[in-house]
Amino acid sequence: MRLAVLASGSGTILDAMFHAGVPVALVLADRPCGAAEVAARHDAPFVEVTRQSFGTDFDRSAYSQAVRDALVEHHIDLVAMAGFGTIFDQPIYDTYAGRVINTHPALLPSFPGWHGVRDALAYGVKVTGCTVHVATKEVDAGPILAQEAVPVLPDDTEASLHERIKEVERTLYVATIASILSRGYVLQPGDCPQPSTPAEA
Repeated sequence: MRLAVLASGSGTILDAMFHAGVPVALVLADRPCGAAEVAARHDAPFVEVTRQSFGTDFDRSAYSQAVRDALVEHHIDLVAMAGFGTIFDQPIYDTYAGRVINTHPALLPSFPGWHGVRDALAYGVKVTGCTVHVATKEVDAGPILAQEAVPVLPDDTEASLHERIKEVERTLYVATIASILSRGYVLQPGDCPQPSTPAEA
């Protein structure tokens, strides 16, 4: 399977993949970002499909089609989002349904959405964590592939908790991707991963 990693930020997860020996066939970004430098350091093919608007005039479907075309052009089989800041519309899933994976800084199905760390703290949970899941058009709602818990400390801030979650994420996500590449599929027909028990308050 040929893997593409999609990033919008510093590329720390991407860097962890390279250091773990995960074969990355393409790095794709939606804006100028540190992931481009990471790709260059590891001699990986890189393409930027620039998002031209972050306002209400953003054409999500057209952008999703442009990314899909770039992935197809590079013969990509598996797509891993790693801090990618754009939510896709249907065109990406028309081609890659069940083969787009993502990571989320909470124990899904608890605390989906952009502010999973902040929401977990606000709710007062004692444990949160990281979830690797299949991405779908409905955000943070796809089948769960792997989870790992992270305790919430009494003096945690959003930043300190998120940093500890990222440390777990870099290991769990990389291991999950390596496992998928090794076995050659994400989910077999009939697989139905069950979410972990939601975090207790």
